[in-house]
Formats: sequence, C-alpha cells, structure tokens
Amino acid sequence: MLNAKLKNHNIILASGSPRRHQFFKDLGLDFEVRLKTIKEDYPKRLVHFEISDYLAQLKSLPYLNELKDNDILVTSDTIVWHNNIALGKPKDNDEAFAIIKSLSDATHEVITSVCIRTKTFQKTVNAVTKVTFKAFTNKEIWHYINTCAPLDKAGAYGIQEWIGQIGVVKIEGSYFNVMGMPTHLVYETLNYIADHF
Repeated sequence: MLNAKLKNHNIILASGSPRRHQFFKDLGLDFEVRLKTIKEDYPKRLVHFEISDYLAQLKSLPYLNELKDNDILVTSDTIVWHNNIALGKPKDNDEAFAIIKSLSDATHEVITSVCIRTKTFQKTVNAVTKVTFKAFTNKEIWHYINTCAPLDKAGAYGIQEWIGQIGVVKIEGSYFNVMGMPTHLVYETLNYIADHF
C-alpha cells in the first residue's frame, strides 16, 4: 500500500542491521541499503532520547551531498537507557555479561530514533519502550552470550531471541521499537512524505 504511494521515490536505508532490513521488507517497501562508516560519538551533555536523536541525525550527514530529488534517506540509532546511563553495543563478551547482569531483575528503557531525510525535508522521530526483566542466573546469561550474538546489539540483547523469550516479565510500548525500529512512526512519516513531496 505505502510502496505504491512511494513509487516515484527511492528509499535508502543506511543500516547494516538485518532486523531493520526485514522491517522494511515486512512493510512492503522497495529500498536499497547504502552503508557508510561513522564514528558514533555524541556530546556528554546529552541524555536519554537526545543521544539517539543526535546519533540518528549524525549518521545521515555523510549522505546529504549525494541525495537526489526523489531520494528518501533513513538512518537510525538504538540505545538502552538504564540508571541514567546510555548502554550501547558491548565491546566483548565480558562487557555483554556485565550489561545483562545490570539489566537483570530491573526495568530499563529502549530508545530508538529514526531520522528521515529528503533534499528538502527532515524529521527525526523516536519511541521509548520500558522493558522489565526477570532475575537472570549467571548460567542463563552466559548461555545467551555463547549461543547468540549480543555484540551487535544495544544493551547486549535482542528481545526476539532466547533471552527475551525467557526473561521479559513486562513491556510497555512498542515491541518492534525494542528490536530497533519504531515501525508505526516510520510508516506515519513515510506516508506524510508520500502525500506532500
């Protein structure tokens, strides 16, 4: 449905995440993946969704000079916010263990920001989802780390994986947002672009 409205546009998804690729396929969108390496640093004064908003916008900057009139660029960033600290992707398995251990028997927030740009329009949207985990044993945490791939995920976990299946006690907000894409907001914004540009 949306794809037909966007038939005169070229959607560029600037993400290497297979989960985000699948979301766009599930939304029925034709898109191309274009990747550029960027250093994900942000000013230390930023907190909460300010961080993911900043990084989503930062990721769009290297593409600006090459955008054509009919291009729609989508960049995004996900962080886990816990105890007033932003948790990104762990550097190694030990850090992954420490992160998951800190999330055990507690509630944290997953924040995903998406920056959607054309040559003449830019909008950044974000969603916040609260996730409560059960108390994990050390054995459960190591089982997850050794059988899944926590190093490419903010907060060292994927909610769709084993640890989410056995560990999520409560969720408030968008489930898909925790997976890395607030699809309802992306759909709404792309519809706006289709209607106005």
